[in-house]
Amino acid sequence: MKLDFTTDLPIYIQLAEAIEDDILKGIFVENTQVPSTTEISVTTKINPATARKGMSLLVDEGILYKKRGVGMFVTEGARAQIKSKRKSQFYDSFVLTLLDEAAKLDISEDDLIGMIRGGKP
Repeated sequence: MKLDFTTDLPIYIQLAEAIEDDILKGIFVENTQVPSTTEISVTTKINPATARKGMSLLVDEGILYKKRGVGMFVTEGARAQIKSKRKSQFYDSFVLTLLDEAAKLDISEDDLIGMIRGGKP
């Protein structure tokens, strides 16, 4: 799990996204335990409160759940939920921007599809 301390993106959000990435990759599977906030704070050299904030974000989103006295676990359906959220973010952040720029440059739909498939204009 790598965190970038030079970016403007808050560390707790980077941590949450890194855990989501590990869930998508199958490193953490549904209904299995994830590392504790203490383990994460030690291995990543971040404040335990920051680690807790990142984990709490995932709990609030329904990606992780707490078992009192045991730890945090990946929720059933978390992988599908993350994929859905990320697809929506991808569309909003990349596809809409791509379509807007293509319209400004008068790039046709066929030309755009050709570019996406690897062809140059």
